[in-house]
Amino acid sequence: MTYVKTHLKRDIIINSIITIHYFEYMKDFVFYGESHDFWEFMYVDKGSVLIRSGDDYLHLNAGDIVFHQPNEFHAIQSIGSKSPNLVAVSFISHSPAMTLFQKKNCTLTMEERTLISHLIQLARETFSTPLNLPSVEQVKLRTDLAFGSQQLILLYLELFLITLIRNHNGENDVMPKEMAKIGVDHASNRSNRIEKIIEYLEYHICEQLTIADICEAHSLSRSALQSLFHKEKGCGVIEYFNNMKIERAKDIIRDGTMNFTEIAYFLSYSSLQYFSKQFKKATGMSPLEYSSSVKGISRSLQRDDLGGGI
Repeated sequence: MTYVKTHLKRDIIINSIITIHYFEYMKDFVFYGESHDFWEFMYVDKGSVLIRSGDDYLHLNAGDIVFHQPNEFHAIQSIGSKSPNLVAVSFISHSPAMTLFQKKNCTLTMEERTLISHLIQLARETFSTPLNLPSVEQVKLRTDLAFGSQQLILLYLELFLITLIRNHNGENDVMPKEMAKIGVDHASNRSNRIEKIIEYLEYHICEQLTIADICEAHSLSRSALQSLFHKEKGCGVIEYFNNMKIERAKDIIRDGTMNFTEIAYFLSYSSLQYFSKQFKKATGMSPLEYSSSVKGISRSLQRDDLGGGI
């Protein structure tokens, strides 16, 4: 028997990573723009922004993404009442298929958002450079890297780009009908239930909820509730609720509408000290350090901008 090798085409190859950033801005920030000779995409994780991309102006909400091709001028400013969280990834790729991303903007599916989450998590594990500093122009590697971590970043980014084109260019959209119906129905029921629970948690964000409260409100047993959250969110429901409180606290700090004592009281923490302890446990920074970090980012952007408006 004679075996013949088959060469498989690689449609998208990432040659180099320039930067991977996750920014948490104040709601009034403005970046007056730049252009560079590599690709970049901007994903809105929370809030709303106005993007200038070449001569076009785009209003992006949470879940939206826009691509900037090499040497395309782009700028951004926050709009709306919420402070935006943004993911910016810049890279070099010489693949001809990258032309598919020229003037590309769309709303990501949950699958695509998950890939970005994995990419950000890998970046935190791989780079010693903080992801939230916009002044960083070169990422540096950690000295204690896990095996394959650098390659995984390239693979996840390539997988994300390929998935994006397949999902948003009308290719491979049709599954066998019976399989699609079963998968969608099962996922939809589970998704609807957890969305309702999260809405309940959001509504009661300023209270001290117990697992018993949540179970009673949604006619679920304790084990069923915990199983649902561990399967869908990777943590218990109270841990998820506590994380929601921290995220709300971060929003308020960026907005500058309350001091730390008022935030602790607003979110029903037993004391300012306990709030500060939980905040540092979740973020690695005290509320004061976080506030200074966010303000520093905004000042850095304003100081580095050359002028002009978006």
